[in-house]
Amino acid sequence: RPTTLCETMGKAEIWLIRTYWDLEFPRPYLPNFEFVGGLHCKPAKPLPKEMEEIVQSSDEHGVVVFSMGSMVKNLTEEKANIIASALAQIPQKVLWGYGGKNPATLGNNTHLYDWIPQNDLLGHPKTKAFITHGGTNGIYEAIYHGIPMVGVPMFADQPDNIAHMKAKGAAVEVDLNTMTSYKENAMRLSRIHHDQPVKPLDRAVFWIEFVMRHKGAKHLRPAAHNLTWVQYHSLDVIGFLLACVATSIILVTKCCLFSSQKFGKTGRKKKRD
Repeated sequence: RPTTLCETMGKAEIWLIRTYWDLEFPRPYLPNFEFVGGLHCKPAKPLPKEMEEIVQSSDEHGVVVFSMGSMVKNLTEEKANIIASALAQIPQKVLWGYGGKNPATLGNNTHLYDWIPQNDLLGHPKTKAFITHGGTNGIYEAIYHGIPMVGVPMFADQPDNIAHMKAKGAAVEVDLNTMTSYKENAMRLSRIHHDQPVKPLDRAVFWIEFVMRHKGAKHLRPAAHNLTWVQYHSLDVIGFLLACVATSIILVTKCCLFSSQKFGKTGRKKKRD
């Protein structure tokens, strides 16, 4: 039968939330919410030979990984030139996932690729920082490998993700040469992420199979999904309380008027006597 997105979402037995307490702030959550942020993360694999040679040639400066995600393949010529000019001034080698035209200001230290093995680069010991748009996948891969971030958020959840990382001291839009304290904070978040009793992917699999085994998990779903919008927002309770208050005010007002009229007549009568 026809249904709505809200109705369909309200019938969900288990919600797998793609964040974890290394990114989130403490807040209340429902019993059918399970946090599985980082479930896609995995140890780094060896890089392709050509890319490994570039990374190893960076000496003690290391490399910076730059990716704006799969949705942003291109930039305006002006913005690309500004970014390339800034990257050319840092001592690190830069591996930039970029599918647009080569910027005119591209430095010798910057290498462009249509696609980069982002997780494998972030897990490389020579990677010093990650310039990211702030997507959940990239954020968690950086947390998983303990890499500090320079956030360039654009839309959707990206500004919020970068704001969380900035608040936790693991990301900021600053000069890449001043990243020492951010590296320490990024490593601290990485230790929190790895110190879990069960891996996020295993936890996600368990809860999916849990729902399948028990043909649902209605005992975990909040009763709020069965309430009308009037009940959910407690409008019936608020209406009842307002009615009580209004009734009390009316009764008190009438009593005061009655007393005033009664004692007023008595006083005038005594005055005439």
